[in-house]
Amino acid sequence: MTDRVVIVGSGQAGFQVAASLRQDGYAGAIVLVGDEPGLPYQRPPLSKAYLKEGVEDRLHFRNPDFFEKNGVELVDGVSVTSIDRTAHSVALSDGRQLDYAHLVLATGARNRRLPLPGIDLGNVLELRTLDHARTLRGKFEGAKSIAVIGGGFIGLEVAATARGFGLDVTVVEATSRLMSRVVSTPVSNYFLEKHRDMGIDIRLDSLARSVFGDAAGKAAGLELGSGEKINADLVLVCAGVVPNVELAEAAGLYVHDGIRVDDQMMTEDPAISALGDCAAFPFGQDGTLIRLESVQNAVDQAKCLSLRLTGKPESYTKVPWFWSDQGPYKLQIAGLTAGADHHEIIESEGKLAVQCFRRGELLGVETVNMAGEHMAARRILAQPLPLSYDAASAVGFDLVTLSKTLPRA
Repeated sequence: MTDRVVIVGSGQAGFQVAASLRQDGYAGAIVLVGDEPGLPYQRPPLSKAYLKEGVEDRLHFRNPDFFEKNGVELVDGVSVTSIDRTAHSVALSDGRQLDYAHLVLATGARNRRLPLPGIDLGNVLELRTLDHARTLRGKFEGAKSIAVIGGGFIGLEVAATARGFGLDVTVVEATSRLMSRVVSTPVSNYFLEKHRDMGIDIRLDSLARSVFGDAAGKAAGLELGSGEKINADLVLVCAGVVPNVELAEAAGLYVHDGIRVDDQMMTEDPAISALGDCAAFPFGQDGTLIRLESVQNAVDQAKCLSLRLTGKPESYTKVPWFWSDQGPYKLQIAGLTAGADHHEIIESEGKLAVQCFRRGELLGVETVNMAGEHMAARRILAQPLPLSYDAASAVGFDLVTLSKTLPRA
């Protein structure tokens, strides 16, 4: 059998697997298959720096010569259409077949599509790929207003960026608070105030009923469930993502809100692994299956997988962390804070830290413009034993000072 690792997906997770395999001494062939044309690139800047500056070269993970020097074959603009687990091969959309010794599914996620009347009108946009970002950036120049469906990370990042371009911005969020899936109520409230201070119109508990258009067949705004109409030149849909699991499911792999893997990213087929946005993995002491959408998770899972494939296996136990830049406010999250029953709030001018506890133990910390606090929280959360509320209280909830007492990794 060919000594070849085939990686399906050239995003953050897929690229990092290829890079880490070479760093860890893998000597076989590596093929990185991506359905987007061009060099693999970073997605997080698309809603921020790229929209502002339009510089594409800064998005690339590596220059073109990286792939040649490291013996990584990049197959771009081509998708994998099926997996033959018995023959250990995959079929490509250009008619080729590739044999594999090991197959890595880094298929990522795609934007959730809303079944709204008018969703196919012109100037109804989404943001997931570089092509989407190019289109959105080009539309900014001739627009005066934008309505954003969804008050999560991407929606709010674009809202702040669009406001910086001088557009009138309305954000329509179906739930009672911003970023409700990922942050605490104090942080939601903080960003609600800051976005409104920027001049952004935030509508909570509001459902988009339809997109209405003009005589030219382009979007002219949103109609809400209340019947109110919001005029807008552009409509951006940021309604979350769904994992790309269809390829795995068609191959008979177990799928439930992601491709199920163990604590070393292996599926039930020992010749196939999955990671990143598309993978559901066991987390914490109880092994609850979760799926995370973050650069950190993609990178660290790729490194974990590479170690297993090069004979140095270890379980994936990294502390999750996330970030979102919204105008001048940098939100950073260490740990998973859902389910907290107590919050310690530390606030000063332009800065915020929310320490989230559950049953007297620190779950995670959410910060705004407090990088030191964020890094301290990551160090503390990486310790074998959780930090108790009493221990945090004893130092006045000063996590930076507390982290300095910990042994160096």
